[in-house]
Amino acid sequence: MLSTAAAAVGALAGARGAEAAAGTTAERLYIGTWRGTQVNGARFDPDGATLTPSGVVAQVNSSWQARHPSKPVLYVGSGDSGGTVSAFRIDRGSGALDLIGRATTDSAGTPGGLSYIGVDRPSGTVLAANFAAGLVAALPIRPDGGLGSPVSVVVDTGSGPHPRQAGPHPHHVTVDPSGRFALVADFGADRVFAYRFDRRTRVLSAGGPAGPRFYAASPGSGPRRLLFHPNGRTLYLLNELTADLQVLGWSPRTGELTPGQSVSTDSPEYTGTKSAAELGMSRDGRFVYASSRGENTIVVFAADRATGRLTLVQRIPCGGLSPWSFTIHRGGRWMLVANQVSSTVNLFGVDPRSGRLADTGTSMPVPNPDCITFG
Repeated sequence: MLSTAAAAVGALAGARGAEAAAGTTAERLYIGTWRGTQVNGARFDPDGATLTPSGVVAQVNSSWQARHPSKPVLYVGSGDSGGTVSAFRIDRGSGALDLIGRATTDSAGTPGGLSYIGVDRPSGTVLAANFAAGLVAALPIRPDGGLGSPVSVVVDTGSGPHPRQAGPHPHHVTVDPSGRFALVADFGADRVFAYRFDRRTRVLSAGGPAGPRFYAASPGSGPRRLLFHPNGRTLYLLNELTADLQVLGWSPRTGELTPGQSVSTDSPEYTGTKSAAELGMSRDGRFVYASSRGENTIVVFAADRATGRLTLVQRIPCGGLSPWSFTIHRGGRWMLVANQVSSTVNLFGVDPRSGRLADTGTSMPVPNPDCITFG
């Protein structure tokens, strides 16, 4: 009898044949280097399940990346002082990156830089979380895909009990499904802030003299990642320092978050240092994925369609060390994991029916990868 993992890989092989018949071609990848000075290129063939490196494509500090949803432009957030975001035009033929311009999020030049950037398509904005400076900036996207100076900046407040929580450190920012709020996971403040966001003017604001609404996570938890369920009423919060995943209720009318379920990303027998890192979801919202850099695993949860509540499906080794991030291919059948410490990108098959992962055994060497973006 085949094992579950072997059966999943076999099923995926059959799916590859169907995809090949449809004429699928290899796709470009851009991979950032943690605390490095380069972006690496690669090709991923979903038909043959192969990864092929193509060398360094840009000399730039890359702490996070985001692709423009419709233009051939890649945005690269810097960990350097000042928190600079660079805009690169992607050559459709060669995949080469050509610098369009840069925009700085912190005029004071605080050492440390950005932890995350994301694109809000309806407003034409890059939202940047500056971990070091404790702020979130809204950068307007120009018609050519380049960036203007910040239209709006908000500064978080608060601290936590951990030595790394001496002040606010925004780690993630996302716009809620209504488009009226920008939510910020603040690692240093142990809070999730809900700022008002005007998509017409790109202005972030507290919403009142008392400051923004916020959800207070447990002291020392270190909020890191946020993700909305398709039902629009559930927000998932991944905490780095406690390696737990919280299911929160969301009110788009008031901007209020209410506590619900909490599940651990680590196994009950794990006693080492906790460090959760990445959060993702299947396109249909049925499965939620999280990575644990402490236990070196990827964890799969099934999400209830109505309530968003989570049920553990699988906990699987990440194929390397320190799964900093991962990305799910748009076809939904593949996950690429950036294992930062082992300097590899590892390929997993995804069973769309069960959500379970299967390690294909395919990996590619990349220096300290931290973010994988399809080009």
